[in-house]
Amino acid sequence: MGVQDAVLAMLAKEPSHGYDLRARLRRSLGPLGESMNQGQIYVTLARLEKAGFVVCERADGLPERPERKVYALTPAGQQRVAAWLTEVGWPKPDLAEFHLKLVAAAAARLADPVELVAAQRRELMRRLRETQRAALAEPPESAAVVLLEGVALRLQADLRWLAACEQAWSTGDDENEGA
Repeated sequence: MGVQDAVLAMLAKEPSHGYDLRARLRRSLGPLGESMNQGQIYVTLARLEKAGFVVCERADGLPERPERKVYALTPAGQQRVAAWLTEVGWPKPDLAEFHLKLVAAAAARLADPVELVAAQRRELMRRLRETQRAALAEPPESAAVVLLEGVALRLQADLRWLAACEQAWSTGDDENEGA
């Protein structure tokens, strides 16, 4: 689900309105979040509400916004967030989505970001071993060896990035947790 999962995870910390969600997501993504527009958040919230993952309530607001909508997770939404946080798929990692997963997990205290990184690392190590075994099983002149080498190099780069994530999150940096 991508952005939908990130929105759900942000709501796991506390019920919120669309404007606040967008601001938190943009802050978490830094320059990558600049393209996120307000309409995208509200369309996402409407889809999540239709799917039964969130409920919308009118909240007493400021005089200029008397009926602001506040969104909160349903039990199904809470289950979806828990499932998203434990997913370890990494065929084509969306680095921004994984970063949001770490931010949301820390902000809502749903999971330890370092443990999420470790789970991803285990999956990547498994895939790297499989790729290396497959490459060794191929004749050296096979064109498949070059492809498998490319896959192995990509996995190694992803592992290095995960090491950087682990280092950033294991420092206990309040900036990461407050994003």
